Amino acid sequence: MNGNNRSARGAHQLPNMIRTVLLASGLSCAALPGLVQAGPTIQHGEEGYVTFSYAMQMWMQNRDYSSASNSGSSFDTFLRRNRLTFMGQYNDEIGFYAQLEAGNDSKYANDERSVYYRDAYITLDFTDATRFIVGRFKNTFSRENLEACLEPLTLDRSVNSYTPFGGSRDTGAVMWGNLADAKFQYRLMVADGREGDDVPKDAPRITARAHYSAFDPEYDYGYLGTYLGTRQVLTIGVGYDFQPDVAYANSTLRRDSQDYQGMTADIFYEQPTASGTYTLSAAYFDYDVGDAINKDPDATLPITTQLEANYIKAGYLLPDKVGMGRLQLFARHDTAKYNVTGSGLDQTTTAFGANYYIDGQKVKLTLEHAMVKFDKEHATDHTLQDNAQTTLGLQVIF
Repeated sequence: MNGNNRSARGAHQLPNMIRTVLLASGLSCAALPGLVQAGPTIQHGEEGYVTFSYAMQMWMQNRDYSSASNSGSSFDTFLRRNRLTFMGQYNDEIGFYAQLEAGNDSKYANDERSVYYRDAYITLDFTDATRFIVGRFKNTFSRENLEACLEPLTLDRSVNSYTPFGGSRDTGAVMWGNLADAKFQYRLMVADGREGDDVPKDAPRITARAHYSAFDPEYDYGYLGTYLGTRQVLTIGVGYDFQPDVAYANSTLRRDSQDYQGMTADIFYEQPTASGTYTLSAAYFDYDVGDAINKDPDATLPITTQLEANYIKAGYLLPDKVGMGRLQLFARHDTAKYNVTGSGLDQTTTAFGANYYIDGQKVKLTLEHAMVKFDKEHATDHTLQDNAQTTLGLQVIF
């Protein structure tokens, strides 16, 4: 999990399956040496192995409000991410990845978060152009959701990068691969999507994504928020998400079934230079369920089903060490239009901060200050009024 990444040409020296497991988890294949050194590896037979790894992000956060009815500021310390990972291979073509999570432990005084499987899947790696992932894993729709949450540019990703149904993960299968020396990448995913009694028809969710890399290829299933100056990257991506008959516009009479579709376009640029490394990333999102949310929706229909949103992120990594580590400055701006009548949710968020890498991504500190501004503030609900929050984060990966 260090910042040193190899070129695509060097990646073939690793067994294909090992690379696939790493790529599917959102890590670069060059992270393998650091990961193996960080956790024990148990061999099984001539080809098999399993490696253990632990990662924690602890946040100390101060907000302008405490709750919808309490305008007093609040302070909270919690484990934003708290993960134990098992990964390995059965043979050169079949691999696995399982991740236990107890995230947000101690947030809002909840000190007994349950442990669950964040990810659990099998990888099938036949050629670089033909790979499969089967199980529960990251949605393949948006770049920021696919960016490794332990290797971001800013403190965390925007919630707008999560599709209305399925959250950050879904259960299903994806076929993906790299073409033309990994200049092009494609993905096609079939998954559960929205399920339950409120769904008119239980049909599969279909997600497609493709990207083009002009310089160094991004050949992984997951992306990174920054490569810390080890690659020159310019990648343009598009995604489409579709599921038919996900909601009734008239839920009372269970009529007027509506389809869901989501679209995204994104760009990522990182340029190492003698004066430092410059990073720029932007994306646009558009989710639609036939305006059902503004008619007679069921109680569980997500508020993001008519969302239009975008973000832009920028970073600058200083060329030399500052003290014991490296300093990276960043900023981001997010806009969200919910298109929900009378909701008062439309907002913009502006944040700036810094990452201090003591040992690459394995040991780092992050400080971010974020300001949320609503298009129209709510008269009494303090969560829907302009506010700010400051977060200090510590990340350690073993």
